[in-house]
Amino acid sequence: MTHRLTDPTFWTQPLNDRMLEMGTFREAEPFTEVAFTNEFTGEQERFFAVTRYDDVVAISKDPKTFSSASGAISIVDLPPDALEFFGSFINMDNPRHQRQRAIVAKSFTPTELANVLDSVETIVTEVIDGFCEEGEVDLVKALAQPFPLLVICDMMGIPRSEFDTVLNATNIILGGGDPEFVGEGDPMTAILGAGLELTNLMNELADERRKNPTDDLTSKLVHADVDGEMMAPEEVAPFFILLAVAGNDTTRTALSHGMNLLSQFPEQRAAWQADVDGVTGTAVEEIVRYSAPVTFMRRTLTTDFEMSGHQFAQGDKVVMLYGAANRDPRAFDQPEVFDVRRSPNPHVGFGGPGPHFCLGANLARRELAVAFREIFKRLPDIEVVGDAVPLDAAGLPLVGGIKHLPVRFTPTAPTS
Repeated sequence: MTHRLTDPTFWTQPLNDRMLEMGTFREAEPFTEVAFTNEFTGEQERFFAVTRYDDVVAISKDPKTFSSASGAISIVDLPPDALEFFGSFINMDNPRHQRQRAIVAKSFTPTELANVLDSVETIVTEVIDGFCEEGEVDLVKALAQPFPLLVICDMMGIPRSEFDTVLNATNIILGGGDPEFVGEGDPMTAILGAGLELTNLMNELADERRKNPTDDLTSKLVHADVDGEMMAPEEVAPFFILLAVAGNDTTRTALSHGMNLLSQFPEQRAAWQADVDGVTGTAVEEIVRYSAPVTFMRRTLTTDFEMSGHQFAQGDKVVMLYGAANRDPRAFDQPEVFDVRRSPNPHVGFGGPGPHFCLGANLARRELAVAFREIFKRLPDIEVVGDAVPLDAAGLPLVGGIKHLPVRFTPTAPTS
């Protein structure tokens, strides 16, 4: 019998219905055992769903016991051809993880990101200019989808002529098998094809930047030298795929969910719009907590281990469900209340504390803050006028995304 967590209909529920049902698993037992069919082997396997906040934090802090490299962070062990494209440091343990993250982190310091952060406002203005005269749009297609990906493409030095290529490929990878993005064929074939397309694009750009460096992130990565260590040629493309997929996903999904939440909780929207400067910081954190854009990350036990009264065996898979942890009443006061002024807010929407905490969290925060400030300033009466359409994922999706969100507003003139 299919467990609700692996039933596609579970993930197409409205956000709050899904989270409330997930809460029943959390309160019933610390770790819910879930059987599933391995799509590559056809064999029955299992994982343990981790739904309580303290357990998610403890697992995140203990990479020696809970490995990211044993089969990768997806529920199913990725085959070698998939790891070729999706084998960046998110799927590594130390010392490989520490080495590659250190190289990349050199380009994600506040100083290095200063120009990128400044460009975020320019790009969101450009994107809003593109639809502000229409009066009614799909907010995902018009803003949430292109905005963060344009930031990443510009940061990496991907030419605008290749933007549609990157957009289509990331939609396939993020889509969780949604037929709207992968078509009628085999989803894994489509995902691997998208990975190959992005790899070829990035390898060509990296080769060019080795010969003719500029001030973009690709140039910094291919010329970075941290204690004598440089990123190998085969490591650059998987990092770009990680950045293009995971790096834009938090913003894209949080922006879509955030606008939908503001329509559901108009008093919270009013409080935010009445004091944009004072509330934006806490509001962004609350959107990420409440919507938990990244659904899960998996770890694999490297040894027998006891946690919260449960005895795990070496090789067991644990899947940290961030949305359930972010609604845990043991960690949050009135967790089902959406409160744009919530403080403190130690959510795990960017991952739990530890070596795999999201490297781009500050960039995502900046993008969300700037996007909502510009929306409130330029489209102050924007309203959701239809149901949010969720991704139609084949199983437990990595992304709890919205693919369509109709909105209406008073048309305004572009700024330029």
